Amino acid sequence: MALAIEIGTLIDRDPGIRGGRPKIAGTGLTVNRIAGWYKMGMTPDEIALEYPHLTLAQVHAALAYYHANREEIETDISQEETAAAEWEQQLARDTKRR
Repeated sequence: MALAIEIGTLIDRDPGIRGGRPKIAGTGLTVNRIAGWYKMGMTPDEIALEYPHLTLAQVHAALAYYHANREEIETDISQEETAAAEWEQQLARDTKRR
């Protein structure tokens, strides 16, 4: 008989990994990333197939966390997108100067 996995153990935070954002336990893969793929139209099965180190249970746990904490995750996603856009603009300015 297989041991039951406590759902609450599938998502964790570590201040030293990804700035303490919620992530799939034992990985560096954040809930934000899973939510992003989901919002792009990938199904949980497709995400698990694309990233074979993940189980379907881990993907569903990340999506459950996203849906339960949508405001937090959407804020994180927005901040990441803003930071990426600023970085790209800085890179373009630096490239022009050369």
